[in-house]
Amino acid sequence: MLAAAAAALLTLTTSGCVTVHGESALIPAATPAEAEQALKDFAVAFNAADKAYDPTRDAGRVTGPFGEINQAGLRSRKVTSPNGNANHRPLEFTDTKFVIPRKAGWPRFFLADTDSNRDTDQGAGDNRWLLVFVRDSAAQQWKAAYLSIMTADRVPAFRQDQGYAVPVAATSTEAAVAPGVLGERYVAFLKDGQPGPFAPGTHTTLWRDQRKKAATRTGLVTQYVDQAESRGDFAPLALATEDGGALVFFATRYYERQTAAAGYRPKVGQDVKALMTGEVKNTVTKRWVSSQTALVKPAGAERGGVTVLTRLQGVTAAEGS
Repeated sequence: MLAAAAAALLTLTTSGCVTVHGESALIPAATPAEAEQALKDFAVAFNAADKAYDPTRDAGRVTGPFGEINQAGLRSRKVTSPNGNANHRPLEFTDTKFVIPRKAGWPRFFLADTDSNRDTDQGAGDNRWLLVFVRDSAAQQWKAAYLSIMTADRVPAFRQDQGYAVPVAATSTEAAVAPGVLGERYVAFLKDGQPGPFAPGTHTTLWRDQRKKAATRTGLVTQYVDQAESRGDFAPLALATEDGGALVFFATRYYERQTAAAGYRPKVGQDVKALMTGEVKNTVTKRWVSSQTALVKPAGAERGGVTVLTRLQGVTAAEGS
């Protein structure tokens, strides 16, 4: 009987019907208590790092595009202000709502939709911080991979299934653009500007216009090269919205190369100099990480189906030549 039971369990496991490790079962990414503790731990580490301008103090609580931007910024400020942040004000969160999806396997993630004391609520209303926390195994601690700041009226209503949010797979065909290719489509749009899924706005058409104006100025030429990024904790993460679309967090990198005319040098600020290698003779190349949050309409919206709501970017390295 024991042998028969073992054989039956093996048959079920190999067929994908059950699993003893949870790789195929839909499991909540975190309990509300775990999510709340992760946000608290992040705030403590972030404040310690910001006060001392010491990237090691929150390195274990950040990752992905937000982590790379955060760490580079702290390294830069440590050089420009070696005694720390004289104007430090502790980061505090209030009115937090946790959006926790169920999913099979790893990595897992959840969203903290919270109010922060770091910005002034004005204009269209209350500003919200959307922090996406990820971890790749039960042995790891939660880390913040994406940060998006937007007014409360732009945060969509998320689809619920048995009280939990619904993740959208990278290859899903439910949305106008699959989350896994959104970075590639965004990079292509920034390069050629061809009509496609991206709605006009600050981070699409206006961003291309700003680049065009900066491309050729008297005595200075600026070039841009964009790359999609989806490796590891830079992978796009998406949650289904009530209207059948998705809110997608995705990352890109880009290089900004400025070349001055003979006899001139590009101007470089102290914050960039702190991250620079080489010597600026007539060229400086800045490496940026850019994190976008996009609202994607349901499948079938061929034009204007993607609205890029926010863009968080930062210089992470520079080279002079």
